[in-house]
This record gives sequence, C-alpha cells and structure tokens, in this order.
Amino acid sequence: MSAALFAQEAASHAPDFPVLSALVIVPAVGALVLALLPRTRSELTKPVAVLFTVATGALSLYVLAAFETSESGYQFEANRSWIADFGISWHLGVDGISLFLVVLTGIIFPIAILATDPHHDAKPYYAWLLMLEAGCLGVFVSLDLFLFFVMFEIVLVPMYFLIGGWGYGRRVYAALKFFLFTMFGSAMMLVAIVALAFLHRDALQDENRAEAQEIVAEANAGSDGPTQEEQDRVVELSEDVPLDFDLVEIAESRTVVDDSSSGNPLDWSAARWLFLAFTIAFAVKVPLFPLHTWLPDAHTEAPTAGSVILAAVMLKLGTYGLVRFGLYLFPDAATFFAPGLVTLGVIGIIYGAVVATMQKDLKRLVAYSSVAHLGFIVLGTFALTTQGLEGGLLQNINHGISTGALFLLVGMISDRRHTREIAALRGLQKVAPVFAGVFTLVMLSSIGLPGLNGFVGEFLVLVGSFPTRRWWTVVATAGVILAALYLLWAYQRVFHGEPDEANSEFTEMRWKEGLVLAPLLGLIVFLGVYPKPVLDRMEPSVDALIQHVEDNSDYTEPSIAADGPAEGEAPADGEVAETEASG
Repeated sequence: MSAALFAQEAASHAPDFPVLSALVIVPAVGALVLALLPRTRSELTKPVAVLFTVATGALSLYVLAAFETSESGYQFEANRSWIADFGISWHLGVDGISLFLVVLTGIIFPIAILATDPHHDAKPYYAWLLMLEAGCLGVFVSLDLFLFFVMFEIVLVPMYFLIGGWGYGRRVYAALKFFLFTMFGSAMMLVAIVALAFLHRDALQDENRAEAQEIVAEANAGSDGPTQEEQDRVVELSEDVPLDFDLVEIAESRTVVDDSSSGNPLDWSAARWLFLAFTIAFAVKVPLFPLHTWLPDAHTEAPTAGSVILAAVMLKLGTYGLVRFGLYLFPDAATFFAPGLVTLGVIGIIYGAVVATMQKDLKRLVAYSSVAHLGFIVLGTFALTTQGLEGGLLQNINHGISTGALFLLVGMISDRRHTREIAALRGLQKVAPVFAGVFTLVMLSSIGLPGLNGFVGEFLVLVGSFPTRRWWTVVATAGVILAALYLLWAYQRVFHGEPDEANSEFTEMRWKEGLVLAPLLGLIVFLGVYPKPVLDRMEPSVDALIQHVEDNSDYTEPSIAADGPAEGEAPADGEVAETEASG
C-alpha cells in the first residue's frame, strides 16, 4: 500500500520524491519499529524515536524549500483511490494555508522528544508520540473528507494514553475528559461528512437527470429524433453518480449551498446545519468558549512533551479546520455564523485572560492563556478579510512557538523544584539568570511585544478585523493588556525577590536545554523582525479563499482590508460602517 502511494504521488507532481505520503508514513513506521523493538534494547528507544521524528522534520523543511511561493493552489498533490466503492481516496495536498502548520509540526515534535524523557516505559511513550505526529500531519495534508476524519480521530488515542499513562496527579480524569469532549465533537463531524457526501451525490444526480430530460425534449422537438451521440449522453447521465468524499470536488461544485433567508433555525438549509456540525467539532478542538473546559485539565496533568504538542500542534487542528472546511466548504453559511463565532472568540480572549490572572499553578496559567490567544485566531478568521485571515494563520504558528516554549520552560521548573505553585517559587532570576532571560524572551513574545513574533500576528488580526468587526476588535484589544498583566505578574512572583532555601538550589539552564530551545528562540525573533517570507507564501492561498467566499456568498471584502489605504489616505468612515453593518 505504501509503495503504491509513493509511486502515485511521485507521478503526480514535479518533484520526484513522494513527500506528503512520506510525511505521514515515516512517523507511523517509526511507531511500528518502536513497538517491535525488543525490551532488552531499551537504550535504542530514544535514538530510534529521534531518528524518525528528525527525518519527518527534514521532510517538512523540504516541502517548505520546494514550495512555489506564487501558487495559490495545492502543491505536491497525491490522489489515489483508497476505498473505491465509497469514493474515498488517499488525496493529499498542501497550500499556503497548511504549509506552515506542516512545518511547525515537523519542528515541534523533535524538540519535544529531545527536550524531555519519560519517567517510565519509554518504548510505548515514544511510539505514541510518533503515531501522534503521523496523525497531526495527516490532518494538515488531507484533501479527502473521510481521510481527514480518520486522521482527526487517530490523534485522540495517542494523546489519551500519553496523558493517562505519563501525566500527573489527576491524569486519568484529565485524559478521559479530553477524550469524551473531542469524541463528542468528532461524532457530529462524522455525521456531517456522510450527510454532505450523500447530498453532493444527490444534487449531481438531479443535475444529470435534468440535463438528460432537456436533451430528450430538444431531440423529440426535431424532425430527425435524437442522434446516437445524444442517446449515449442520455444513457451516461442516467447512470447513478457514485459517492465522493473529495474536499476540492465538493467545495468547487457548490452542490450544497445555503439558500436560507430566515434566521429561524426551523427554516435553515442543510448547509447551515452541516456547517454548525463541523464548527462544533472544531470549536471543541480549538477550544472555543464555552467548550474549553477540558483544556486546562489536559494541559495541567499532561507530561511536558504532551503539553507542548497539545498547545503547539493539536489545538491548531481546530483552527485549521475552521478555515479549510468551514470557510471553503460553506462560505455562505460561514458568513451567516461569523458574527456569533467572533463573539465567542472575543469572550474567550477576555475570559481566558481574566481566569489566567487568578491561577496559582504556573502551568495552568499558561493553559488558560491559550484560550485567550486562540480567541484572536478565531477573530481574525471570521473577520473575513485578507489581513485578518493572514494574521490568524500567522498567529497559529506564533502561538505554537511561544506557548510550546513556555510549556517546556514550565516543565523544566517543575522538574527542578517538583512544584508548579507560583507561591512556592521566588527569586529564580538570582540563581539562574540565563534561565530567567530565556523565560523573559518567551514571555514577552506571548504578550505581543513589538519586535517579537506574537506582535505581528495579533497586529494583523486587529487591523484586519477592525473594518468588518469594529466593536469586537475594540474589546479584543483589552486582551493584549490583560496578557501583559497575568504574564508579568506571574514573572514577578516567580523570578523576582530573594530566593528561599528551596529556590536557592534551582539549577541554571543546561547546555542541552539551551540547544533544544534555540530553534524556538530564533523563530521568535526572526518572525517578529521579518515575517515577510511566511506571509508571501500564505497570501496567494488566502486571497483565493477570500475570493471563493465572495463568489459564493453575499459578502464583499472592503478594499481597505484587502489592500490597505492609499498612501497618505485614511480609511473612509462610510466604507467601514457599511461593511460593519453588513457583517
């Protein structure tokens, strides 16, 4: 099966190497190798895991290097029939929207594996991590709805066992809560996927039959009757249309559209209900307020590597799904629900920040900060502007880098002090100044300090959201201030002051820890100073998606949001107000 997929992909794209199939299969093979590794060779467990995850990371960097910047469509496509009777295919592709999520996944997993060691049972621990990496990459490159669902579900099992098997005190409760929440959302998405495939098939059959009847009517009206070519065409159109789960085919054919004119749910079209089912599944994964309650427990009880991957990669499965499946499949329904989703995102920004300020556990504080940061991503996505969507996509990457680094640092503190209670930590910068300096840099990037990566994403989100979601943006701006409050206050309590006897033995950052963190620190600075290479690769796909939304809904992007004001010209109030009223 793997060899056939490799051959198909190599034939379907200019590069000879079947890179997208390899991205999914290599870590899965690594997990299998670890599972078959004898327990007597435990010294090989981590090197084998590192080998396979580094190889996967190298493949993701190859995709980045070979990616055509000016192309808006899917690249490195692989499309091979998988379950032909049901129209399910192994269809993979990457564009500017998914590219950097693939690269982020390829970078974060090696760092998480190198930076941490399990306290017990290393063999299944690393095997689950590699299987989790395969599932996450599969989500980001899948262009078949059923394949996407399979990959979306695969990630639940490894994370459940990582939290439940290698987590902290209430790990079983946190793992079960995580699994139940996400499984509930996934069940709704599965129903929506199957319903969408059948509705798409039925719509095509109706179109074919209508065309066949038209051909017959025209032929009967003539004197010579239908020609052989017309008869063959009628027979072809009369045949049953097979099921098809291809994302691109369904989205571009526009067979399932929102033709509702009423806000009454009893009068909603199927498109609105399907969009809602997809959105609930992704909102749980983001997580979006009020479906967020599983996240703090999962983060707090997960092992350090699990927390890093959960924050940096797995939460992005939800935000990516909202863009790829929400906006692309249902552009008309997305514009209808956009104000409500933006409202929930903004509530999450303020709620997450306020609750983070009240936390006594440093890891739990960082967990609630994710609820706030991901609210900005939802705001930018459903502002439905080029700048807002680019800002949301960039903030996906920035949050993964900054919050992933924060969880690594909190894990190092926990390993040294065997506590995460803020009240038990004090004066760490006097005994570990380098550690404190690294923590400061990462913390400031999470706050959104200009010159660091967090600022660029949040700035684009706010600038892009203002023309269409003015008052939501004004409220969301308070989240930036609150982020500074809870992070700076936590830093003051943990690192300032005189260390007591327990904290005076806190060890300085080790060379290995610094080397593992170095790529994340470099990206924090690079993306804050020069984000242009990332934005240049995102922009063609973002423009194409916004155009797709405009072509298939009543929404029109204000020119100020797409192009910015002319030089020396301020945005017109009327234009902003008109767009806001329509949104």
